[in-house]
Amino acid sequence: MRNILLLEPNYKNKYPPMGLMKIATYHRMLGDKVTFYKGEMKDLVLQNVTNMCIERLEKIDRSILWKEKKHLIYQYIKTRNNICIDELKIDDSKYEFLIVGCLSDCKNYYWKKQYEKEPIYDRIYVTTLFTFYWKTTVETINFAKKLVKNIEELKVGGVTATVLADDMIAATGIVPLKGLLDKPGVLDDNDIVIDTLPLDYSILDEIDYKYPENDAYYGYMTRGCIRKCSFCAVPILEPKYNEFIPITDRIDEIKEKFGDKRNLLLLDNNVLASKRFPDIINEIKKAGFVKGATYVEPNQFDIAIKNLSEGLNDRAYIRRMYELVEDLLGKIKGEKQQELYNLLDENNLIKFDNVTKERLLSVAPQIAELYSKYNKRLPRLRYVDFNQGVDARLINENNIKLLSEIPIRPLRIAFDSLKYVEPYTNAVKLAAKNGINHLSNYLLYNEKDEPVDLYKRLKINVDLCDDCGINIYSFPMKFHPITGADRFDRDYLGIHWNRKFIRAVQAVLNATKGKIGKGKDFFQEAFGKDEDEYFKILYMPETYILYRFLFKGRGDTDEWWNCFNSLDEDELIEAKTIIHTNRFGDVSDLTRNPKIQELLQHYNVKREDVSKDDLKKYEYKK
Repeated sequence: MRNILLLEPNYKNKYPPMGLMKIATYHRMLGDKVTFYKGEMKDLVLQNVTNMCIERLEKIDRSILWKEKKHLIYQYIKTRNNICIDELKIDDSKYEFLIVGCLSDCKNYYWKKQYEKEPIYDRIYVTTLFTFYWKTTVETINFAKKLVKNIEELKVGGVTATVLADDMIAATGIVPLKGLLDKPGVLDDNDIVIDTLPLDYSILDEIDYKYPENDAYYGYMTRGCIRKCSFCAVPILEPKYNEFIPITDRIDEIKEKFGDKRNLLLLDNNVLASKRFPDIINEIKKAGFVKGATYVEPNQFDIAIKNLSEGLNDRAYIRRMYELVEDLLGKIKGEKQQELYNLLDENNLIKFDNVTKERLLSVAPQIAELYSKYNKRLPRLRYVDFNQGVDARLINENNIKLLSEIPIRPLRIAFDSLKYVEPYTNAVKLAAKNGINHLSNYLLYNEKDEPVDLYKRLKINVDLCDDCGINIYSFPMKFHPITGADRFDRDYLGIHWNRKFIRAVQAVLNATKGKIGKGKDFFQEAFGKDEDEYFKILYMPETYILYRFLFKGRGDTDEWWNCFNSLDEDELIEAKTIIHTNRFGDVSDLTRNPKIQELLQHYNVKREDVSKDDLKKYEYKK
């Protein structure tokens, strides 16, 4: 049995790591021990050293419940503070000398990095996501190198590892696994094709991080894309287009093991390009996702008991059961609450550090009845989400009718360029005609587009909402190159953009939570009632954008705008050149023109200059 560690770098992301979930299934099939971790790497080492220390202490003095003192042991190893030893209260133990020696040895083991000389993992996998997480990803990989017995058993894969393979080798010395694990024998000498395996949802309960989208079946029904867009990594990740991947068998396996999931989230990159699209829709309906389908959440406690009893993933289901019981304790009141608390207290299950599999299972039958009583779930509608969007150029009467037969919400249609305005508007109108009323899209900006293009596309969406009686949520997405000389430039500027305009758009989106919905009044307040007002907002000082009502009400915005309009043609060119850089320090160093200096003073108003009282008034007004 091998000791396997699955790592996702400690960045924020919405969806669980599907690749690692499949790899977890793979290694459990082989009988290996699997651990999933997402967090600070030193905390992982601290946890491991603490557990090692407790195992040793239990051999020295079994009369002490060392797991109850786990937090103190962890803090001592982490801080080297002897007060933690005093709080352990080991004075009465006849093995006190040995206990202190063990604690000191474990502390030194951590601080002298002895774990690097005695690694415990036979194989480590690190997944990689977006290229803008490069720094965090490389740090995770380089730390993981210290924890694996054989450096050749450190496997790195995913988006960044594939797209920037040469850079990954240069930064870490690790040759990544590029693309998909879609062939047998990629990792070991066997016939298992990892990419076709069902996901192991249990690993998500091993970590503190909670993914926002966590109640769905995840998968693909096609792979690859027929397009070769300059900004997209799909042609590198999935070079071959696969027209149909059945999912019902995998959904049945997941349902049987981990319980039914509410939604179906599909990450196909261009599903409408498939000639088997009717088969895809039928497969989705066969899996239970027909229009109007409802879902009742299964009994999560029963699932946790079953999987803990079967030893599927003890680490995950001990945590899961503890969390469910803790949640139940907060829901019930009065005598029943006290009875449950007493039951937990009698079995030493109040603190998580004391919880064991055996204790949990011993009280599970008594708790299960309470859980069922206080966790009645009402039916909720199910939804299907082709999360990567569908291609507007491929939408027609036939396939939009098929899409309308499943509970798709939202229908995502990319609108990355004005050159697609005709197929895009046609696609939206066809969707509305077929009863698909909730849409969403990504609007790429800062590539080859001009700043005004973003305004025009947003306005088209707002107008379509009114004309068709639908909801479209637009999410402007800033372009960053994924290859080439600028691949690591987080401040990359498209040919027609400048730093101030980028910051202005981001300031507006900060106020709108990153999205623009229906409603002309809302849109006009955010981005302007016409193109001239849009550019006024782009040039507006950032703090004035963020606290629009406050500075407008005080007269600061009018004062700034009057200064701006008082400049003659040559002065305006000079002022705009400075403003475009979005760097404002001592204005006397930027220009000798007193009128421009007066204008630039407005750009030095910072967020921290706004008083708390003013902020309260602003929030009330907003």
